[in-house]
Amino acid sequence: MSITLERKQEVIKEYATKDNDTGSPEVQIAILSERIKNLSDHLGEHTKDHHSRRGLLILVNRRRKLLDYLKKNEFPRYETIIKRLGLRR
Repeated sequence: MSITLERKQEVIKEYATKDNDTGSPEVQIAILSERIKNLSDHLGEHTKDHHSRRGLLILVNRRRKLLDYLKKNEFPRYETIIKRLGLRR
């Protein structure tokens, strides 16, 4: 369900704004999106896994808060990350 270390490094490299950037909102949103996608696939197969469903809701809310932060403070960065990830918003 969680992402592998190699995939996480690829996501960080792809969305980083500068070298050694792991904490920017773009990177955090991208990692959360990857985890959400994996967990959604898992829940499609295991429909009665309510513990994982709760975890999915927590991840979605965390991503929503980060997106709201970007929208409020850095709107161009918000638009860019939405387009790159293909999120509905």
